[in-house]
Amino acid sequence: MSLRDRFFTPATAKAILSWRILAGAAAVAVVGLLGAPWVLAAVAGILVYAGSVMLAMPKGRSVARVDPFALSEPWRQIVQGSQSAGRKLRTTVDGASDGPIKLKLVDIVEQVEHGLAEVWQVARRGDEIDRAVRQLDPTGLRSKLATLEQRAATSPSPEATAAVESVRRQLETTDRLTAKSNETANRLRLNQTRLDELVARAAEVRVGAAEPDTYARDVDDLIDQLEALHLAVAETHGPETTGLESPSP
Repeated sequence: MSLRDRFFTPATAKAILSWRILAGAAAVAVVGLLGAPWVLAAVAGILVYAGSVMLAMPKGRSVARVDPFALSEPWRQIVQGSQSAGRKLRTTVDGASDGPIKLKLVDIVEQVEHGLAEVWQVARRGDEIDRAVRQLDPTGLRSKLATLEQRAATSPSPEATAAVESVRRQLETTDRLTAKSNETANRLRLNQTRLDELVARAAEVRVGAAEPDTYARDVDDLIDQLEALHLAVAETHGPETTGLESPSP
């Protein structure tokens, strides 16, 4: 958040009209009683007051660097779409007149920034899952399975049976990971559509044609869904945790 955006927030407005006024006045009195000129005492009081307000201003969230070009498709396109939506929302809010509605929208922009960070984390994890599937090489595993099944049929043995079952389990792993990747991408696309809708509705809130509290609740609901998706995909186990090794044919 820029300094201007941090200033025009409810938290800063509350800090301005708080006990910090008394702290500044107390600083003036103390410095004055110590014999300093009242001009210097007033400056000291202003500095104490302004400094305490600055400390109370929102710091904003630290957001990880987002690089969509580090991802494969479809994750790259999804992240780029969310970035575009975020830029449109900031442009809409920046164009709003100063006042309570803009203060509310600035807070909402911060929420959306958090949501965009969640999109990035989910997309990164989805890309990792796809990379794990490529490393397992489902096509190669199916070819290997056919070879092992033929060998087990012509020369049955416990070892041949175990090798066949091992490759089958690896294929089941690739199927589960692929299904998780597809489900995650579909849910992200749905949330992207909802984000685009919320960005469009911001224009209505900006001009007073829509209720900002209702809009804020809808934004919070979207962020909750993105956080839940991030948690779900973070718990997905890749091939490094399956303990399976591909036997030689």
